Amino acid sequence: MTPAPIKDTITFDDFDKLDIRVGTITSVSEVEKSKKLMKLMVDFGDHTRSILAGIRQERENPKEIEGKQALFVVNLPEKKMAGELSQGMLFDIGYADGVTPCLAMPEKPLPNGSRAG
Repeated sequence: MTPAPIKDTITFDDFDKLDIRVGTITSVSEVEKSKKLMKLMVDFGDHTRSILAGIRQERENPKEIEGKQALFVVNLPEKKMAGELSQGMLFDIGYADGVTPCLAMPEKPLPNGSRAG
């Protein structure tokens, strides 16, 4: 893989607009109307969200991420995809570069809802 060029510089205020939080993936299920999407139910400590992720064809067993903590962007607008509502975005690593993606995870367990940044 050849690393992509670094994107344009942003301000700290721009970065501060992103709300990236730790959540525990409590369940992973197929989205009937999609060959790519999986529905993740994610515990953020004070609430649970449904987050759709295009991981169905990226992993031999997408359910292997159940019980794992990962990073999620939680302040994006809700989006309906394949008849299901997504309330955030899985913050994974590799997809944009054409390599098999992996979860962006904390190195040790943290309280659900902990913020990155």
